[in-house]
Amino acid sequence: MRLRDRVVFITGASRGIGRAVALICAREGADIVVAAKTEVADNPRLPGTIHDVAGEIAALGRRALPLKLDVRDDEACRSAVAAAIERFGRIDALVNNAGALFWADVLDTPMKRFDLVMSVNVRASFALSQAVLPHMIAQKYGHIVMMSPPVDVSVCAHHGAYAVSKLGMTMVAHAITEEYAEHNITAHALWPATAVESYATKNFGLGGPEIWRKADILADATLALLAREPSARPGKAWIDEDLLREEGVTDFSRYQCVPGVEPPHIAFTGLPKVSTAKP
Repeated sequence: MRLRDRVVFITGASRGIGRAVALICAREGADIVVAAKTEVADNPRLPGTIHDVAGEIAALGRRALPLKLDVRDDEACRSAVAAAIERFGRIDALVNNAGALFWADVLDTPMKRFDLVMSVNVRASFALSQAVLPHMIAQKYGHIVMMSPPVDVSVCAHHGAYAVSKLGMTMVAHAITEEYAEHNITAHALWPATAVESYATKNFGLGGPEIWRKADILADATLALLAREPSARPGKAWIDEDLLREEGVTDFSRYQCVPGVEPPHIAFTGLPKVSTAKP
């Protein structure tokens, strides 16, 4: 029970990676704020709701607060944090998992799409971090995790809007670590070494199960970050496999979507382009 009685606020928690993170944190003793847009399952391509995940958490014996949240609305973000504080009295960790995907070259990216990825990715993670930080400072404890890659422009060419939004999240994490370390607060960026099975990879046609790992790998890596005292491991940008190897993991076969098939490692933009005709 490495997170006993901690409170973890997770965005995009109604399915996929966010749900996996929520459940592993609950199994380790945490109470969970399940924040996502989906309150009613009305799209067969996007099953799962905040209430479904809250029920799974309750079945594990932990408390859950399902919150319908559009992370593009900074006032709604502040209200969600206030609701979590009212319910649980504290927030020990924020996992900025909600994301918008649009992979296209600059000329193929409408400004509406540019604004979407910027608002859902970097702006929302900034707004939520800003909202939780005063509470973390007051309690002298806090973890913030961004689902974003290390800043390495040599592997982040192409898909300009998406790359800027995700690298921006990482820069915010680095800034938080530097600015609030004295309060026992740290922020990490976390990114997969391989493509990960999610409704984004499925619905956007990003390969198939033979090149994916299960979302459990990012959940395990997130737990590894949250399980330590913030000051014990100052924030940095991690690749999930590197982090888990540091934790002593040597066998990654259990994360394979196709048993016996080890997915290839990818660069930040190492998957096929997404057609701009996709939703």
